[in-house]
Amino acid sequence: MKNTLLSLFALAAWLIVQPAMAQDALELFKSKPCAACHAIDTKMVGPALKDVAARSAGTAGAVDTLASHIKNGTQGNWGPIPMPANPVTEEEAKTLATWVLTLK
Repeated sequence: MKNTLLSLFALAAWLIVQPAMAQDALELFKSKPCAACHAIDTKMVGPALKDVAARSAGTAGAVDTLASHIKNGTQGNWGPIPMPANPVTEEEAKTLATWVLTLK
């Protein structure tokens, strides 16, 4: 009984926090240069973020890999146009990567 109540409490807390985290990540995305080349649903200069999430789904270490790409830039993953490094902290890069990977 105690474990069930604890599990229900944890689930309720997660459901409350999740939308707030998504909104914070969306605001962070909009405040950085990311939005100049990426959109959530549409390919622009770079791929749609939903396409990035789909390609990375189920990949071990996807958050760390994507966070590194966001912070340090990358080339050749989605074609010949390089993605430049972005002015983000490690924490911001992980927040953005985690958020991107939740997009469906």
